[in-house]
Amino acid sequence: MGSGLISIAMTGINAAQAGLLTTGNNISNLSTEGYTRQRTLQASNPSVMTGAGGIGQGVHVVTVERMFSQALTTQVLNAQTNVSALDTYYAQVSQIDNMLADKEAGLTPLMQKFFDAAQSVATNPSSISARQSMVSAAETMTTGYRSMYERLTEIEAGINSQVRDTVGQINTYSTQIADLNEKIISAGAIGGQPANDLYDKRDKLVADLNELVKVTVTSNTNGSYNVFVGSGQQLVVGSQVTMMSAEPASADRSRNVIGLVGPTGNIQELPESLISGGKLGGLLSFRSEALDASFNQLGLMATSFTQTFNAQHALGRDLLGNANGSANFVSEFFSVGTPDVIPNSKNATGSPTVSITLDPVTTNGTNYYSNLTASDYRLSFESGALTLTRLSDNTSWTGANVGAINTQLTTDPQGFSLDPAVGFVNGDSYLIQPTRDAARNFAISDKISADPRLIAAGLSEAVARGAAANTGTGSVSSVSYSAGFTTGSALSLSYNAGSLSGFPATGTVTVTAGATTNTYTMPSSVPYTAGATIAINGGGWSGVSLVLSGAPNNGDSFTLAAATGVEDGRNIVKLGNLQTQNTMLGANATYQDNYAAFVNDVGNKAASAEISSVAQTSLLNQAVAAREAVSGVNSDEEAAKLIEYQQAYQASAKVIEIASNLFDTLLSIGR
Repeated sequence: MGSGLISIAMTGINAAQAGLLTTGNNISNLSTEGYTRQRTLQASNPSVMTGAGGIGQGVHVVTVERMFSQALTTQVLNAQTNVSALDTYYAQVSQIDNMLADKEAGLTPLMQKFFDAAQSVATNPSSISARQSMVSAAETMTTGYRSMYERLTEIEAGINSQVRDTVGQINTYSTQIADLNEKIISAGAIGGQPANDLYDKRDKLVADLNELVKVTVTSNTNGSYNVFVGSGQQLVVGSQVTMMSAEPASADRSRNVIGLVGPTGNIQELPESLISGGKLGGLLSFRSEALDASFNQLGLMATSFTQTFNAQHALGRDLLGNANGSANFVSEFFSVGTPDVIPNSKNATGSPTVSITLDPVTTNGTNYYSNLTASDYRLSFESGALTLTRLSDNTSWTGANVGAINTQLTTDPQGFSLDPAVGFVNGDSYLIQPTRDAARNFAISDKISADPRLIAAGLSEAVARGAAANTGTGSVSSVSYSAGFTTGSALSLSYNAGSLSGFPATGTVTVTAGATTNTYTMPSSVPYTAGATIAINGGGWSGVSLVLSGAPNNGDSFTLAAATGVEDGRNIVKLGNLQTQNTMLGANATYQDNYAAFVNDVGNKAASAEISSVAQTSLLNQAVAAREAVSGVNSDEEAAKLIEYQQAYQASAKVIEIASNLFDTLLSIGR
């Protein structure tokens, strides 16, 4: 009897001791990051059957169990990866937001100063100092564009560097998780019990990995984990690791993208849409949503400004009397870099070189505007057909060849056309960037910078009037111009017997009266029709039309000559008016409107990321609190457990004492 009691008591002591050790371990790891609270699981020993029934044989410890909830842990992981992505996104986009919103360094004050300087020239066109101030303001403005471009380039380089570093960290964590998987499998095979400390270390590594990129985790029956990214791409399967790689993109070698390294060292490039969550997801989202758009918007501003300003400037006349067509006339006030077309590195050998040409600006009355958008495009060739895709919204145009695509772009203009190219091979792809790098080379003309007199402040419009000695009622009703008009030597048109003569010796004269149009090849006389529009193209004249009305007499004459005079500021006034005209996005926005929308869009992205981060942080805190309620160590609860196990230990020891006394009593009876 005594030995039976002692055996039963010893099992109780052992169980209480295991409980005390486990509780002490919990208390010791109260502040250990990643530690999961443990508890002992006990079970009764098999009873010994007697005539009086089964007699219990004490207790044994089945295992030491982690208080782990996969559901709660998954909630924490999801919230944590979202917070990490949003914090990373916000940290990056705030740099652009602060740069654009700077009232001193932003583009709005620079453009305003330039147009103010243009207004000073309009007030006094012959002032060299006013013209020099306009040149200085133009140089300051273009420098501002280039500086902003350089800042974006620095941010882009930082993103590429962070992507590489983050991929390196991901590979390190993946390797460590695979190593722990192998140790956990081995520990389970040897002792048959869970390796709780290894589980905690692995879960901590998974949490750290999840902060870098969103992962999905599944468990195997042997205790190992499988870790996936994206739509099921393997990172860790048991003890096997698939390494990530940050490589130059095949579509654009200046851009690091994510790939998975295959068994033979081949790299499978992953679409950016598959990488979400964590620091890496935040970096890639920022680059595609905010940084790329900022490059394109800045380039769109520079290109549209250049196109529309140059179109109006080309119609002017400088202080030296030079006009369009003159050898010394400078038509292009500004210049930008040429558009980029990047062939995919996987294109077939011998695939054609593709380039684009920016379309001339369109006239809407006296308003010039560009159809360019702030988007990149992809040109691809598959199944014998070309497809041009606008990447901002995936709008596409498909045709058998370049000409067919260009025909579609005449009805749905994008501000550029494809240059002729043949010999495409299935799978060929090209990244077209009409505006991305335009701001890098945005500059004022070197000739105008060196000689402000070459600013075409005056108009090269023609002046037409009847001679003072005319005896008839004929007069000049109007003179009109088309884009790119030129003026030649002065003309004296004479009326005689129903016809006009004195036109240029070469070229043509077109007379339009109502719905009837007749063209006359020079030299010849032209029949006079009152109210008809007479278009002259020859002898240096083009794009100029005049209307004569009334009834001239024989011998009456009319002169047509280019305007002269250094005080002419009519063109600089029109150049200044571009500030408030809808010159961008198909005549739907002014320079300032587009820039304000650009600044507002970046600001909204920053604000949205900040607000979302606060909300996700709150969800994370709630998820962590729920998990800690199950898995965390509570010092008060553990203290109560210590007392409980202490009392159980003491009670079992008391059983041993009683058994000893009983044994002594039995011995004394036998004496």
